[in-house]
Amino acid sequence: MKIVGLDVYQVDLPYSGGEYRLSGGRNYTSFDATIVQLTTDTGLTGFGESTPFGSTYIAAHAKGVRAGIEELAPHILGLDPRHFDRINDAMDSALLGHHHAKTPIDVACWDIAGKAANMPVCDLLGGRIDMTVPLISSIGTDDPDEMRLHAKRMRDAGFMGHSLKIGASEQEGGPMLDAERVKTCLADKLPGEWFLVDANNGLTPEHALRFLELLPSGLDFVLEAPCASWRETLSLRKRCRAPILLDELIQTEEDIIHAIHSDACDGIGLKISKQGGLTKTKRQREIARASGLVTSIQNTVGSDIAFAAILHIAQSTPQKMLRCALDTRSMVTVTTADFDAKIKNGGTQAPHDAGLGITPKMDTLGEPIMSYSL
Repeated sequence: MKIVGLDVYQVDLPYSGGEYRLSGGRNYTSFDATIVQLTTDTGLTGFGESTPFGSTYIAAHAKGVRAGIEELAPHILGLDPRHFDRINDAMDSALLGHHHAKTPIDVACWDIAGKAANMPVCDLLGGRIDMTVPLISSIGTDDPDEMRLHAKRMRDAGFMGHSLKIGASEQEGGPMLDAERVKTCLADKLPGEWFLVDANNGLTPEHALRFLELLPSGLDFVLEAPCASWRETLSLRKRCRAPILLDELIQTEEDIIHAIHSDACDGIGLKISKQGGLTKTKRQREIARASGLVTSIQNTVGSDIAFAAILHIAQSTPQKMLRCALDTRSMVTVTTADFDAKIKNGGTQAPHDAGLGITPKMDTLGEPIMSYSL
């Protein structure tokens, strides 16, 4: 089997909440998705998606995904999509970094491999674990009461985890406002719920320490991605009473090894497009597992196709280390594929269909904006 064609689609994904706000004044109303379809000489096709979180979350942006694919396409045409490591070797040799550009190609290869084997992707990623994957919502910065209402809506919709964004500037209210946001949202916490308090690398150690001192004791949460640099993070780590989960700072296997060596965190956020696809996410998951780090399985943002990839790797992640998976579908208003993964009892399960188990909506994807063939 070999790849003989690559088609690229672009879809705008409006944010379902109107405006999404992060620390540092980063606001988003829509996200620019790139979706790839690979075609093989056997007629099997596979799909993958990469939707960056704007251009200020990590070193990634939507136009860069498509520019990167233009560089990568000639190097993967003719290769066997089931040879995941060789595909990634070819992409890494052709283009340094740019994980967000490599992701949709890698995910599409897993989709094809699953169809070829008549197995769901989660079985290829280590084997399905018979469990309901707990889902987490994503709640942007806002007035504390508005964030509490958002958390309630997501709880009522079946979500058992919530990622609360913080990072107020001094002019907005600084650590006091952030502390009020967390106290207000956690006032309704139910048994079994899991809360991330996510600064998206937006705090200084000084801000983080002031924020933590303003919180009452006994609040059960994990502090995610507090600071932008390793130095700041390690400085805070020495004085922080909350568990720390790292996200933006963890993009490669080397990053995880550094975090383990320096005891920088208690868990990591694995985002498929940030890590570079399912192949590299699986590698990094196993390093985390060996070191006793818990994980959240997410993506920066995305539609149904991105969520399918998230759910399959979460479905094959041991329960002891899996805290949650992000349902990106809840963040956007556009449906790009039919995907049978309804929320029930606080989570969902990957379908048993071959591959990712998706049926892309080709009328939504439209005509390819770029095409390559062997």
